Amino acid sequence: MAIRDWPASERPREKLLQLGPQALSDAELLAIFLRTGVTGLSAVDLARRLLTEFGSLRALLEADVKSFCQHHGLGTAKFVQLQAVLEMGRRHLESSLMRGDAFTDAASTRQYLQRQLRHHPHEVFACLFLDNRHRMISFEPMFRGTIDGASVYPREVVKLALKLNAAAVIFAHNHPSGVAEPSQADIQITQRLRSALDLVDIRVLDHIIVGDQHSHSLAEHGQL
Repeated sequence: MAIRDWPASERPREKLLQLGPQALSDAELLAIFLRTGVTGLSAVDLARRLLTEFGSLRALLEADVKSFCQHHGLGTAKFVQLQAVLEMGRRHLESSLMRGDAFTDAASTRQYLQRQLRHHPHEVFACLFLDNRHRMISFEPMFRGTIDGASVYPREVVKLALKLNAAAVIFAHNHPSGVAEPSQADIQITQRLRSALDLVDIRVLDHIIVGDQHSHSLAEHGQL
């Protein structure tokens, strides 16, 4: 049966308009993006099959163009469209954070950092530079590779913080393993960076470890 023949309350578009996007399943949201199905499959059926083939919605969203286009019902046009949607979402979140007081909201801060870092296949150490009202000045990925004392350079962080006239900073890095627990090296480098920034009166507010589904705040756990 075609989706147009379903009861109105079960059609993804009508359901979204009535209940909001949060009420839809992954397959229903993906079906709206796909717009149409393929021969023998409605858009929802195709969406369910794609989610099974990719393993998850996240895996589909983060697929490269080659693996994305290998699946029936997808192609270069859909890949380009999806990348545009994802980038608009990232820019919307970033602009909302830059407009005012969002970084007093721990949940929004974590959401932003997770979107920026969790998809990297290697560790990326980044700094979120803030003004004296904790509004974002700039998000800067600074170091790549294993995060330890040899790969993160406090003098480079201090140099950029002064250049940007930052009053505070939040550190963040991802764990490609998906586990958000900090290592001893994570805690040690945070202490070194904090000591260096203390010398120039720049506050370290937190260090967020980004995992697959969760993040870990050193400040909230008394590890800063």
